[in-house]
Amino acid sequence: MSTIILNNPMSKETCYHCGIECNSNTVVFDNKPFCCNGCKTVYEILNQNELSCYYDFDQAPGTIPLEIQGKYDYLDNEDIANKLIEFDDGNVSVVNFYIPKIHCSSCIWVLENLDRLDKGVRTTLVNFPKKEIRVTFKNKETSLKKIVELMTSIGYEPFISLEDSEGKRKKIDRTLIYQVALAGFAFGNIMMLSFPEYFELDEFWLNKYKGFFRYLMFAFSIPVVVYSAKDYLISAYKGVKHGILNIDVPISLGILVLFTRSIYEIFSDTGSGYFDSLTGLIFFLLLGKVFQQRTYNFLSFERDYKSYFPIAITKINKDTSHHIIPVHEIEEGDRLLIRNQEIIPVDGIMINGNALLDYSFVTGESMPVTKKSGDKVFAGGKQTDGAIEIEVLQTVTQSYLTQLWSNDIFSKNDSDNIKNITDSISKYFTIAILFIAISAGIYWLFEDKAKAFQVVSAVLIIACPCALALSAPFALGNMLRIFGKNKFYLKNTNVIESIAKINTLVFDKTGTITTNNSSNISFEGDKLNDLEINLIKSLLRSSNHPLSRMLFDFLPEGKKWDVDGFKEVLGKGIRGIVQNKEIQLGSASFVGAISENILHTYIYIKIDKKIIGKFIFNNEYREGLKDSLQSFSKNYDIAILSGDNEGEKENLKQLLPNDSQLLFNQKPGDKLLYIKSLQDKEHKVMMFGDGLNDAGALAQSNVGIAISENINVFSPACDGILDAEEFKNLPNFIQLSKKAMLVIKFSFGLSFLYNIVGMYFAISGSLSPIVAAILMPLSSISVVIFVTISTNFISKKILH
Repeated sequence: MSTIILNNPMSKETCYHCGIECNSNTVVFDNKPFCCNGCKTVYEILNQNELSCYYDFDQAPGTIPLEIQGKYDYLDNEDIANKLIEFDDGNVSVVNFYIPKIHCSSCIWVLENLDRLDKGVRTTLVNFPKKEIRVTFKNKETSLKKIVELMTSIGYEPFISLEDSEGKRKKIDRTLIYQVALAGFAFGNIMMLSFPEYFELDEFWLNKYKGFFRYLMFAFSIPVVVYSAKDYLISAYKGVKHGILNIDVPISLGILVLFTRSIYEIFSDTGSGYFDSLTGLIFFLLLGKVFQQRTYNFLSFERDYKSYFPIAITKINKDTSHHIIPVHEIEEGDRLLIRNQEIIPVDGIMINGNALLDYSFVTGESMPVTKKSGDKVFAGGKQTDGAIEIEVLQTVTQSYLTQLWSNDIFSKNDSDNIKNITDSISKYFTIAILFIAISAGIYWLFEDKAKAFQVVSAVLIIACPCALALSAPFALGNMLRIFGKNKFYLKNTNVIESIAKINTLVFDKTGTITTNNSSNISFEGDKLNDLEINLIKSLLRSSNHPLSRMLFDFLPEGKKWDVDGFKEVLGKGIRGIVQNKEIQLGSASFVGAISENILHTYIYIKIDKKIIGKFIFNNEYREGLKDSLQSFSKNYDIAILSGDNEGEKENLKQLLPNDSQLLFNQKPGDKLLYIKSLQDKEHKVMMFGDGLNDAGALAQSNVGIAISENINVFSPACDGILDAEEFKNLPNFIQLSKKAMLVIKFSFGLSFLYNIVGMYFAISGSLSPIVAAILMPLSSISVVIFVTISTNFISKKILH
């Protein structure tokens, strides 16, 4: 298909997508007129994703429905918008919404594909248990108001309260409770009025008022359908209107089939209808939703930011001394030191230093932003130009940082993962159910007309993909919680699935399999005076490399001077100007010294072009390293990559299995290429590094894990962070990941078995719609409970 731009000043055509009158430059695509390339692009995306029926239900569907036009104009007010927006650097904004209508896997799919309907939306991430969606969007291409209007038009109106942004308590929504109460009241009364019909009593007064009782049952059912069932009906209508067959479509069809059939019977005086089944169905569906919500809240797998996640930050005390504190202890007014390549954990004001911030962690945009003293900086930015000092403006809960880390922008695509498989099944599930329901209905119309409507309703209601769709998120989510409690922190559930598939383990040496123990440092050369120590320590203060941190802690406290022209060359060393003196710290080749074949790691010191000595680091390997490596040798290929010389080769050979690979003098680029060469040979690689020098290799690997020893290694490059104290438990964590996948596969079997058995009884006419309504939510709850109990059991067994 080709695109044609017509320049016709007399054109009065309206845009096929948004309905606005086209100007002189009409864009014609697929024989349809569009007012601009933006509308044409949205049409193309919908067409490519089999959503072209979006245009079959409404003329100019891209326009905002009349009922919500103007409703959200207040969001164009900059002051109001700023209270809702979490992040805004002028180009990209991030906002979090509470969406009460989220209730199934179809809802998640629709909301996580908003970028297909609005090109200004970069990413959307749904938190199902909390019913929240995090939207990242480009300010120049869309606006907060447009996004809210779009979500509302497709049936997912956000709950917006400016009190939320000021930290006040959110108003409790009791709509579901009222809907259940109304449905229960009507169901009870209709059951009572139906007793004469049930027992076919032949009594004068009952026969005389039978018609009145039937009309009374009809009256009771109207508010149940209109109010109690409205969420199902509205969701189904809006889904179909936008070409999406969500799980509410078959449920709504079941409700409407029973309601219309019942109306026909009482007005034609051919029967009493199915009002008891109808109201009972809605009552039990809503009751199941209440129990689902309570079960999901009870089994919530959100990681508590005070208990989990090893993000530490350097606080500057009033006496200018430094000490490390966990992120949740940061208070407003604290002064923090942010080193080169560290993530800013809170919103603050720049106090000192040159900030060149990379906000790709938050927005996906890689262009660095310059900030000067007095400027505001946002949580999630990564400093890339030496050390800076900030004063805390507002504390940010660690759940926000966790959410940033889980951003889909940094996810590693895997077409065979569980989420993609369940999404594909759910997509065709509704179509299959509708086909089966229609086929069963046609069959029973010829066999027993009275049963036909009940069979169709039961089939539409009993089948539910939610048990299938929820088993993986809850099993893997619970594993995230269990891993977190044991100090193994993963960015999202996909990482567990990737760990279960690995067959090759690659370890960096320094700071990964060796400990950062400053007591193992010695100096060789001319004795350092106080000035030289202060110059060296001032430069080290800007670096986040494990060796720099070790040496910084080893040297005595002294004066701290600003560093100009700070430069860190990964895998080699650091340089800068301190007190008008040029300082270089790093390898022999970096400072221009003669390389010596020693058996230790070292850092050479060069001040004003004079080499004055070197610090020697005696390697100490982590507890349990040998046992862990030996246990891995049975099922995995193992390799050690080191930027150092071969001085440790003999020691490492004693620790490693015989067929392990040992590579030395590896620069960061070499490590990345080595990982890629393994992947080219069909290896699934899990890489362990320090999170900074190894960022490229960690990002390239199938799973990248940073080893944390009380330092800030929070980075989109890694998929997980392992507390160094738990290194000995690494074999158990990998084994647990494999067991979790077995639990999910078993739960899939249970879910399929439930649907097959339920469908059998529904099609055979042995299952009433009321029983189907009770069983549908119970299936989801039972699968969720099963995977949660199973993962808890295997974790206790393996981790003791």
